[in-house]
Amino acid sequence: MKLTREIKTGIIVITGILAVIFGLSYLKSSPFFENDKIFYAVYDHVGGLQTGTQVSINGQVVGKVVSIKFKDNKFRSVVEFTVNKDQDFSKNSSAEIYDTGIIGGKGIQILPVFDDASFAKSGDTLNSSIKPGITALVQEKLTPLQTKVEGAVSHADTLLMNFNDVLDNQTRYELRQSIAGINALVSSFKGSADKLNGLLESNKEQLDNSLKNVDHITTNFSKLSDSLANAGLAETVASFKTTVERLNATLGKIEKGEGSLGKLANDEKLYNNLEAASRELDLLLQDFRLNPKRYVNVSVFGKKQKEYELPENDPASQNQN
Repeated sequence: MKLTREIKTGIIVITGILAVIFGLSYLKSSPFFENDKIFYAVYDHVGGLQTGTQVSINGQVVGKVVSIKFKDNKFRSVVEFTVNKDQDFSKNSSAEIYDTGIIGGKGIQILPVFDDASFAKSGDTLNSSIKPGITALVQEKLTPLQTKVEGAVSHADTLLMNFNDVLDNQTRYELRQSIAGINALVSSFKGSADKLNGLLESNKEQLDNSLKNVDHITTNFSKLSDSLANAGLAETVASFKTTVERLNATLGKIEKGEGSLGKLANDEKLYNNLEAASRELDLLLQDFRLNPKRYVNVSVFGKKQKEYELPENDPASQNQN
């Protein structure tokens, strides 16, 4: 079947139209022909970020990542991404790399800043930041724990080595002997407990009688206490307490020197005078006993009384001297 010129012309036209449609679609996907804004951000580590990744603001997709290239010999990465031309935000806003899901995947989200600064323009470089993912957070929390566990295991290993050094053959033998001694002691206690149980069982009746006697004694003591209470023991104790208080008051006055007894007990001069008078009275009685003629002189015939002469060893004369 031969194709006519009209059919060939139709096929060529249709093919051209399809080529134009596909070409426009391709060019539309390229940022060069788009009206979207282009921004840049520099990161020390992109963490697996790929071109074509979506760019969002508050969860809404507003653009995509166009390219990722190394910036310098420190291998920092420059990320080029687009943002819808209708979205305006401060030039102080930042582009943050974050995890888009639990199983991985990175995305960029714009953290808009609302201040008095001018709006970011196409071609500006925004501030950059990286939000730690679940894996990084878990690793951050587990790293100190891992260090502590490793330290604890090391200490435990050292402790076990020291313990093995302490438990030499002699120490192990002594420990065995000690354990054997403890077992023998426990056996002895068990035998004593069995004997005590047998003794209690054989004297159960006597113990019951003893407990009954104790119960009778406590009952009688309770009755005795009730009798004492009814006999006015409380009044007697109160009266005795009053008497003791009065006696304490009297003794207090004597200690303070109040009254005759107080003056007699606390006046040292009166005590010295009484002591001196007692000593002189004793000397007088002694002198009267030894020399009665000094005090009693009887003359029957009216003779002249002789003058009394003190003996050499007379106590009175010695006292005068």
